[in-house]
Amino acid sequence: MTSLAAEAWQLSDSVSLRPEPFGALAYDFRTRRLSFLKTPTLVAVVQGLAASETVGDALVAAGVPETERGAYLTALAGLAETGILSPQGISP
Repeated sequence: MTSLAAEAWQLSDSVSLRPEPFGALAYDFRTRRLSFLKTPTLVAVVQGLAASETVGDALVAAGVPETERGAYLTALAGLAETGILSPQGISP
């Protein structure tokens, strides 16, 4: 999980985010999978991934406190496992 913080990820090309009061819905048009981003801060991190050199940089840019970064890395790892996120420069 800590290695994820040093990697470069982005929202997959086939995924669209729809803002919601709780955060956002992420819909993958390729797999038809729907995921919930449960906080506005998580949405900010995901949206900032493509402009950041690393996931860790995106966490800092979104203002995620150091004490909460482990939870965010866990959430991002889950999104990566389901294909919502992909490595920068690679489209699944």
